[in-house]
Amino acid sequence: MPRSLTMALIITACILTTQIGASTAMSADAKNRQTITHAGDKPDIKGSDKFFTGNVRISPVFSAKGSDAPFGAAYVTFEPGARTHWHTHPTGQHLLVVAGVGRTGTDQGVMEEVRAGDTLWCPPGIRHWHGASPTTAMTHLALTGTLPDGKNVDWMEPVTDAQYNGRK
Repeated sequence: MPRSLTMALIITACILTTQIGASTAMSADAKNRQTITHAGDKPDIKGSDKFFTGNVRISPVFSAKGSDAPFGAAYVTFEPGARTHWHTHPTGQHLLVVAGVGRTGTDQGVMEEVRAGDTLWCPPGIRHWHGASPTTAMTHLALTGTLPDGKNVDWMEPVTDAQYNGRK
């Protein structure tokens, strides 16, 4: 093989190796780079009648990121009297009440009031509901764990008015 052809092949191999290395480095770098989602980038969602009673608005904050960050977050605003249906979370859920006055209840018939600044831990598998008080709207930040298959909630039937008002 002529020397000039050998040199051309070596130079080409070096360039390709450098490009492949740079591409791999960029991919790893992109994975390890902070990302910013600006307020308003994700549209609000109206809470479905399949899962909520009353007027509810969901403002997504971020979604689960696989096994690296298996949890998502959303602000959920309940108008007066609005509430979730009964549900459970396979990995639990943290709620931080950021505005207003709300209510939460469990299958044991216990209904409690929550206010701005209160936090609530819903353990995995505990049947519960949450929403606004009858006269005041409530917004909470929900941090919800997600299973590897993407599941984060099991929805059930609506909460009755009696249950919402703390009566069995």
